[in-house]
Amino acid sequence: MGSVAMHDTVSRRTVMKSIGAAGAVGLAGCSADGGDGGSENTISMGILMGVTGGLSEVGPAIRDAAELAVKQVRDADNGFAVDTQFENTETKPSRGVSGAEALVNGGYPMICGGLASSVTLQVAENVAIPNQTVMCSPSATSPDVTSLEDNDFVYRTPPTDKLQGSLLAQIAAERLEKESAAILFLNNAYGNGLSNGFTKTFEGEYGGEVLNQVSYSAGRSSYTSQLQNVLDGDPETLVIIGYPESGNKIFRNFYENFDRADMDILVPDGLRADDLPGNVGHDMTNVRGTNPSSAGPGIEYFRSAYEDEYDSAPGPFNQQSFDAAAVLLLARAAAGEDAGTAIRDQMRAVTEPGGETVGPENLGEGVSLAADGNEINYQGVSGPVEFDENGDLASAVYNYFRYTEDGTENIEQVEV
Repeated sequence: MGSVAMHDTVSRRTVMKSIGAAGAVGLAGCSADGGDGGSENTISMGILMGVTGGLSEVGPAIRDAAELAVKQVRDADNGFAVDTQFENTETKPSRGVSGAEALVNGGYPMICGGLASSVTLQVAENVAIPNQTVMCSPSATSPDVTSLEDNDFVYRTPPTDKLQGSLLAQIAAERLEKESAAILFLNNAYGNGLSNGFTKTFEGEYGGEVLNQVSYSAGRSSYTSQLQNVLDGDPETLVIIGYPESGNKIFRNFYENFDRADMDILVPDGLRADDLPGNVGHDMTNVRGTNPSSAGPGIEYFRSAYEDEYDSAPGPFNQQSFDAAAVLLLARAAAGEDAGTAIRDQMRAVTEPGGETVGPENLGEGVSLAADGNEINYQGVSGPVEFDENGDLASAVYNYFRYTEDGTENIEQVEV
């Protein structure tokens, strides 16, 4: 799916009609007419994610996880139909805005997505908030999302980069015992937020020095000059922030052109991809990083269901994606109608402590319980999903991981 380079505006029910019933099972597709406020028992949800462009290596699997939540509800024989329409943002803000407009015009009152912070911010400000459409992102981690004047329409299931930037700084100072660092970061909301968060903590709390902060743009043929600039002054550690599309080239240029293969490098969640060493052509054992953990009580069930459905193990942000979709589906059921304001008003109600526990194994039943007016406490696959006043998670657990010769492995989990 990562090779598709088109703006995918095909609704799931159109796909199902064209490929037949045999192929429809794996698409977590639609039923009923939905998308227009239709039947009370038809839940309409847009899915807005980047499966090409900068997130092409991880985006398709994140979308699959959201569709797995849809499938859990649709297969539950609970009297509810789920209508979805997918829009590919291509990891570009402009395409995200046009995709979101297509969903709003199609009558979808809630959107699972976007992925990249830059895309999510533009969609929220230009489409979702003005149209009173609920958004829940599984991977937009920029601190700028927190400060949106969103009238409570924007939520997310990963922790903010303010936490992750501080954690990376702590690792550099305490675990790696470094006193100087340099940062090479993608010039967007995600990269800027993490770079600034790392610098503030590394210098302010640990007395370290960030020698260089060098930005870069995606899609360049070479990053050798940016690497030369960021390595000027011989920093003890290098922080590289971005996505696999550019990361492939950056690390290839690093190992080919600089005699620093033993240099400790730190990366955030956006650069955790098991196929990165193979694409780079180097074992990358000098690279460590952090990514939001999956510590919820339903994790084993989720992993098994995901592997059964897609014949592969879940990857980065897959658990958060299932959670984002699940919370939206439960909030819509509790709301009783395809109306953004009514769904918004139930987003915290279905995740707060108390009430009947709902997880991935009984999500379909949970939708019925919520629709019947029962109190629901959704227990996330990725961990506790309890939103603060900004729609952010109240607490978070991260994986501290390292690259191996052919992938990644977790070192330990850290709560922040």
